[in-house]
Amino acid sequence: MKAMIFAAGLGTRLRPLTNDRPKALVEVGGKPMLEHVINHMAQAGFDDITINIHHFGQKIIDFLASKDNFGLNIHISDERDLLLDTGGGILKARPFLDGDEPFLVHNADILTDLDLKAMVNAHVASNATASLLVKERETQRYFVFDKDYRLNGWINKKTGETKPASLHYQGDEMLERAFGGVHVISPSIFPLLEKHAQGEQVFSITPFYIGECGNCHIHGYESPSPYNWLDVGKPETLEEANRLFG
Repeated sequence: MKAMIFAAGLGTRLRPLTNDRPKALVEVGGKPMLEHVINHMAQAGFDDITINIHHFGQKIIDFLASKDNFGLNIHISDERDLLLDTGGGILKARPFLDGDEPFLVHNADILTDLDLKAMVNAHVASNATASLLVKERETQRYFVFDKDYRLNGWINKKTGETKPASLHYQGDEMLERAFGGVHVISPSIFPLLEKHAQGEQVFSITPFYIGECGNCHIHGYESPSPYNWLDVGKPETLEEANRLFG
């Protein structure tokens, strides 16, 4: 099974820890967060992993070499010349990810013990273009789904802004869920991404999901089983991460 890890970010929220290393190599419980994510993927059966790099990218290459690539087939999608954001990063990695089966995309700074294989199975059963890990938790910006977990759009609860323009927000008739930084994506997305990009290299995947949700099936996945989840890309969660994942 194929997967991609977003490890190219600048890690500005974790400075000064990221002044001399990429965010993905900041340690949690004595191991870089990248190692936690790779091990979790491997345990779920993912054996072909693409990792994008930018900030201190050579250190990630050297780290992987020191671990013999964890015995996995690991590809490097090199963005050291230009940081491509999430949508551009997926599109650049297409040669490694394309094929007949869906692939997992996972932020390096998200640590979770979520059952990844169960999420892939749910994605296949839904026949969706993409499935997004979501959860009912407090934030300001939410994806908005119908009762069948089909994405309808996005809302900023603080400002009241909604997207896309066609979204008819119905409050209690809809589900507001926070995104968890994990996706399962079908390769059928690539022509859609090419069209959306219109030749641009740098673009985020989130506006794509919001803009295209009326044209293709973007599904929300809310795990039926309890799991731990932490965004460790910010200092205030590192201590909790050490407790949960150390």
